[in-house]
Amino acid sequence: MKLRRRNSRIFMLIFLGTLSAFGPFVMDMYLPTLPEMTGYFGTSSSMVQLGLTTSMIGLAVGQLFFGPLSDRYGRRKPLIIAMSLFIFSTIGCIFANTISQFVAMRLAQGFAGSGGVVLSRSIASDKYSATELATMLGMIAAINGIATIAAPIAGGLAAGIAGWKGIFWCLLILGAGLLAGSIRMHEPLSGSKMKKNSKEALLGGFRDVMRNRKFLLHILQYGLTMAVIFINVASAPFIIQEHFGLSQMMFSVIFGVNAIAMAVTSAMASRFGSMEKALQVSGDGMLVTSILLCAALMLGCGFWIYETLLFLLLAMAGMSFTASNALAMESEQDNAGMASALLGTAGYAFGGIVPPLVGLGDMMVSAGILFVFFTALSCACTRVMSTRPVGFKVKKAE
Repeated sequence: MKLRRRNSRIFMLIFLGTLSAFGPFVMDMYLPTLPEMTGYFGTSSSMVQLGLTTSMIGLAVGQLFFGPLSDRYGRRKPLIIAMSLFIFSTIGCIFANTISQFVAMRLAQGFAGSGGVVLSRSIASDKYSATELATMLGMIAAINGIATIAAPIAGGLAAGIAGWKGIFWCLLILGAGLLAGSIRMHEPLSGSKMKKNSKEALLGGFRDVMRNRKFLLHILQYGLTMAVIFINVASAPFIIQEHFGLSQMMFSVIFGVNAIAMAVTSAMASRFGSMEKALQVSGDGMLVTSILLCAALMLGCGFWIYETLLFLLLAMAGMSFTASNALAMESEQDNAGMASALLGTAGYAFGGIVPPLVGLGDMMVSAGILFVFFTALSCACTRVMSTRPVGFKVKKAE
C-alpha cells in the first residue's frame, strides 16, 4: 500500500509499460539497418543477424538471473543494476569496431534489458491480482505495442540522420530515463515476502513453479507465440525491403502499423468473459491466418496480401500475449519473480531458435512454413489447456 501512495498509478503504468517494451526496443529499433550494417562491418547477413540472436539469448538468460534475484532482494535494486548495465553495454555497441565486438555487446545489452522485461511483470503481479492484473497487463501490453510502433520508425529516422549508430544513441537516452525512473520507484515487494534464505527459498520456489502444470502449459504456449513474432522480426526486413523493394523508412512505417494490431488486441483481451476464452479465440485465429499467409507467400503474392494477412496474424498474437501472461502470473503470485523469469525466458528461447531457420533456403517459403508450424503447436497447447478446469486462479500442485 505504501507504493500506491508514493508512486501514482499513471507513473507505474507508463514506467512498467516502457520497461516491458525493452525487448522490442533492443531488437526492433535497428531492424531497418540490418542490410546497411552488413556493408558497414564488411560481413554477411548471417553475422549481422547473429547480433539479433545474441540479444535474444541475453534477454532469455538474464531473466533467469534478475527474476530470482528480485525475489530475494526486492525489485528496485536489481532494476537499478540492470539499467546501469544497459547503459554501459549500449555505449559498447556504439563504439564497436568489428562485428564480433558488436555481437558481444548485443549479448550484454540483451542481458541487461531482460531486467526491465522480467521485473515489469513481477512488479505488476506484486501490486495487482485477478481481473485488475489482467487489465493492467493489457494496458501495459498496449503501451508496449505503441513502443513497438515507435521503435522502428524512430530507428528509421535516426538511421537516416546519423546512421545505425544514431539508433543506439537513442537507446542510450532511453536507458538513462529508465534508470531515473527506477531510482524514483519505491520498493513494491514487502520485506515479509522477500526470500530470506537465498538458496533454499529460491530452490523451493523453483520447485513450486515447476510443479504447476497449468503454469508450464501457459509458458509453453507463450513461447510458441513468441516464436511466431520472431519469424516476422527476422524475415520482414528482407521480405519487405529486398523482395518487395520498399525503403528503410517504409519498412519502419509498415512495421509500426502492424504493431498497432498487437497493441489494440492486447488491450482488448481483458474484455472477454475470461482469459481462457481470449486465449482460445486468438489461438484459432493465428492458425487460420498463418495457413493463409503461408499459401500466399508460396504463391508469390503481392505486397498488400502479405501485409493484410500479417497484420491479422499479429493482431491475434497480441491478444494471446495478454491472456497467457495474465493467466501464468496469476497462478504463481507467491513466486512472481521466478515465474516471470521462466515466462520471459521461454519466450526469448523460442524466439532465439527462429532467425537461423528463417534464413534457410527461400525466405518466402521458410517463413511461411515456420508460421504454420509454430501457430499449430501454440493452438494445440491452448486446446490441451481448455480440457482442464476453467478458472483464472489455478491451484498449485501438491
